[in-house]
Amino acid sequence: MIVKSLMQTIGKLNFSYTALLGTRETEEETRAMCQENGLDAYFLDYDELLESDVDTVYVALPNHLHAAFSKKALVHDKHVIIEKPVTSNAAQLRELMGIAQEHKKMIFEAMNIHYLPAYGSIKENLAQAGTLKVVSLNYSQYSSRYDAFRQGQVLAAFDPKRAGGALMDLNVYNVHAVVGLFGKPKKVAYEANVERDIDTSGILTLDYGDFKVSAIAAKDCNAPVRCTIQGTNGCFVIPKPVNQMDSYELLLNNGETKEYKLENPEHRLYYEFVEFGRMIDQEDWAKQKEMLEVSLTVAEILEEARKQNGIFTDFEV
Repeated sequence: MIVKSLMQTIGKLNFSYTALLGTRETEEETRAMCQENGLDAYFLDYDELLESDVDTVYVALPNHLHAAFSKKALVHDKHVIIEKPVTSNAAQLRELMGIAQEHKKMIFEAMNIHYLPAYGSIKENLAQAGTLKVVSLNYSQYSSRYDAFRQGQVLAAFDPKRAGGALMDLNVYNVHAVVGLFGKPKKVAYEANVERDIDTSGILTLDYGDFKVSAIAAKDCNAPVRCTIQGTNGCFVIPKPVNQMDSYELLLNNGETKEYKLENPEHRLYYEFVEFGRMIDQEDWAKQKEMLEVSLTVAEILEEARKQNGIFTDFEV
């Protein structure tokens, strides 16, 4: 799914050289995707790809492999875009940041929320809600893999040793949205439904002192999604998961309603890739560092939340 979305996005952007990594078992499919999307080449070996003219690598592997494959790309002097969650724990990200700095390369977490026009609009207009009191974000999506999990089969999405679980897979979006708006919380508390050492759903509470955040994510049950940011003057209402937002309403206490809706939006991954390309081309290290600090704060929150529930976090650096 992620690869097809990437192909749709790349087709609209002007990259000088694009390639896809496949395996010998998927060579025919990989070749077909390259032809269909106008890519320049494909590789069946990661080392060969790293020796090519590709200047930026997108790591879209299972969570526990992000750090190792990203590290290898950085030492080959490639910029790296890493699928969420950026790494399995905060120590891995700190190591990657050090290697990237040494090689003068950029790291990006592929977290589209920060680059969505609707999210940017909320950020600009946040004060209109008044003094914030309660933020409630929900991303509940029943996983077909949960059926297999209940039958004893542990796939990556539910494997604690592969950095799976509802927090890492879904709530990571909510946490990014919150940290991007409000920064680092004062306290973190995670009440999780833990089955066979992994969280299948849970409620993450972030305490910001004057206001509180409830971030819900579930892979073992489903619900209509509605996210809200409540203040003394009104409430922002987002009718979709935060990573899909293209509209919102601001419901003011005086009865006035303000609406934001992006007409003819691009694919939701488009905006982040445009910005990644801009940061690389313009060598905007300040913005890149700002976004990496958000990723590091999120990684620290996720790690603390999992530790509170006895979920495995000691992945090798």
